[in-house]
Amino acid sequence: MTYPWHLYVMGAIYIFAGIMHFIRPKVYLRIMPRYLPAHKTLVLLSGVAEVLLGMGLFFKETKDLSIYGIIAMLTVFLLVHFYMLSGKKASAGVPKWLLLLRLPIQFILMYWAFIYLKV
Repeated sequence: MTYPWHLYVMGAIYIFAGIMHFIRPKVYLRIMPRYLPAHKTLVLLSGVAEVLLGMGLFFKETKDLSIYGIIAMLTVFLLVHFYMLSGKKASAGVPKWLLLLRLPIQFILMYWAFIYLKV
């Protein structure tokens, strides 16, 4: 079965984002909520998760599981987005308007994944 080209784009985006956790871990370490333990481990695990879930979109047998995983991952990532809104230091220098804009984008990304369950 051939999937829409944009499903492959989504997969590539998650693979790229996951790889960036290994290339630029400091970027992700700066935005980790202080109340979470083992920041470096969590950054690396989230990178692995993004790569695996992105790759899973390319195969019929794993597509739906990957979609559910992406939605769950994006839900968990909301913790980081809300944490970054908690103060100047937590924002890592990102303007507040951009942090606020990321919240609806997160839900749009969840919906984008969800629509492929029917494909």
